Amino acid sequence: MLTTLLQEGADENLQELDPESVEKTLSVFELIMNGGPGAMIIIAILFVLLFVAVYIYFERIFAIKAASKIDKNFMNQIREQVASGNLQGAKILCAQNNSPVARLTAKGISRIGNPLEDINTAIENAGRLEVYKLEKNVSVLATISGAAPMIGFLGTVIGMVLAFHQLATSSGQAEMGQLAEGIYTAMTTTVAGLIVGIIAYMAYNHVVVRTDKVVHSMESSAVEFLDLLNEPS
Repeated sequence: MLTTLLQEGADENLQELDPESVEKTLSVFELIMNGGPGAMIIIAILFVLLFVAVYIYFERIFAIKAASKIDKNFMNQIREQVASGNLQGAKILCAQNNSPVARLTAKGISRIGNPLEDINTAIENAGRLEVYKLEKNVSVLATISGAAPMIGFLGTVIGMVLAFHQLATSSGQAEMGQLAEGIYTAMTTTVAGLIVGIIAYMAYNHVVVRTDKVVHSMESSAVEFLDLLNEPS
C-alpha cells in the first residue's frame, strides 16, 4: 500500500515537472511564421531572390554549354576552304555551326580582302558582342550574392529593435522567454540571407569560370584564323 502511494506521488510530481522539463522544439516553418509580418516579408523577398538566382544560373549554364559546342575539325575545314579560295563554302560551314567561334570566323571571312588590321578589328568587335551575350544577367547573380545577406541582416535589426522596444515599453518587466524568442526568431532572416547569398555567390563564380573557358576558346580560334590569313599563299 505504501509503495503504491509513493509511486502515485512520484507520477504526479513527474507530470507537474514534465511541461518544464520537455525541451522546446521549433520547425523552420514555425520559426518563419512566428517571426511577425516584417520577418515574413523579408523571408519572402529572399525566397524570390533565391528563385531568380537559381533560374539565371541554370539558364546561363545551358546557354554556355550550347555556345561551347564546336567541331574539333572546324578550323581545319575552314583552313581548307579558305586555302582553296572557296569563301562561300567557308561561310556556309560557319552558318552550320551555331557558336560564338563560328560567328567570329564568319565575321573574319566576310572581311577577307581588307587589310589585316581591319579584319582583326572586326573580329574583336564581334567578340565583344559575343562576350556580352554570354555574360547576360550574370551581374544579377553578383548583386544577389551581395544584397541577400544585407537584406537578411536588415530583418534581424528590425526584429531586434522590436524586441527591445517591447522590453522598454514593459518597464523592464518583459518575460525573458518572450524576449529571447523574439530575438532568435529575428536571427532567422540573417540565416536565410546568408544561405541565399552563398548560393548566389557560388553560382556566380561557376558561371564566370565557364564563361571564361568559352572566351578563351574564342580568342584561340581568332588567333588561329589570323595566322591562317598570314600564311604564305
